[in-house]
Amino acid sequence: MANTHNVTEFIFLGLSSNQDVQKVCFVIFLLLYTAILLGNFLIILIVLTSRSLGSPMYFFLSYLSFVEICYSSTTAPKLVSDLLAERKAISLWGCMTQLFFIHFFGGTEMFLLTVMAYDRYVAICKPLNYTIIMNRQVCAVLVGIAWVGGFVHSFAQILLMFHLPFCGPNVIDHYFCDLLPLLKLACSDTFLIGLLIVANGGTLSVISFVVLLASYVVILLHLRTRSSEGRRKALSTCGSHITVVTLFFGPCIFIYLRPSTTLSVDKMVAVFYTVVTPLLNPVIYSLRNAEVKKAMKRLWIRTIKLDEN
Repeated sequence: MANTHNVTEFIFLGLSSNQDVQKVCFVIFLLLYTAILLGNFLIILIVLTSRSLGSPMYFFLSYLSFVEICYSSTTAPKLVSDLLAERKAISLWGCMTQLFFIHFFGGTEMFLLTVMAYDRYVAICKPLNYTIIMNRQVCAVLVGIAWVGGFVHSFAQILLMFHLPFCGPNVIDHYFCDLLPLLKLACSDTFLIGLLIVANGGTLSVISFVVLLASYVVILLHLRTRSSEGRRKALSTCGSHITVVTLFFGPCIFIYLRPSTTLSVDKMVAVFYTVVTPLLNPVIYSLRNAEVKKAMKRLWIRTIKLDEN
């Protein structure tokens, strides 16, 4: 790799060149990243400590929160520190490492959301066999498949980028290393690699999104036979998941399912799926889920009692 690269580091242009704007963004994104960590850690803590949240849905939710923490941590700390730095640099190997983990955790989240949709399908359409089908061993295997799927997806992406020659320039018009901005800097023909990236990232996003939508169409059709109370509870749970799926897949499809070109809005879209979505997920699941809110309240009461003692 070193023999084909004259470039040893990349320079980010970041979100803005205005110093005052950068200072404001520093405060905003520091608060947002702190909220991401606290919110998702809270979901994990609630699931681990609450007996009422022992179903597979909450098992998957705790892993989703863990993935969200890892996913946002691949970009947010660097973004926050660079907002106060005059020179926003990252080494070549650091760039490739960041690229790998962004797609590793992003791909894992994609597969995990698909697993969660399958869990909701079994719970609603096959309720009598739910505990048999979705036992602990099966849940663990499905989570393992999500991690392996994320790794394979990311490994394929990084393999495409790994041997591209970077001879200069080395300025990335972004705040983290991503595929399309890097393709612009490669000093070779990237048309075929661009198509393979679309095939790997964009097509995978679309297929997963279509499968998710199809599963929820089946669920909605099945709900017609349920009582109004059963429909209300099922729709509340599924509504949270559909919202999260739309927030995650929408920006990903916009970025990766198009020719290898960059647009001026890409950075704002990237902020949405790397910072905003990980922040909204715990909010959506806690506010729309009565059991999570009850468990949160019980945890709060126990904490207060321990402080009093």
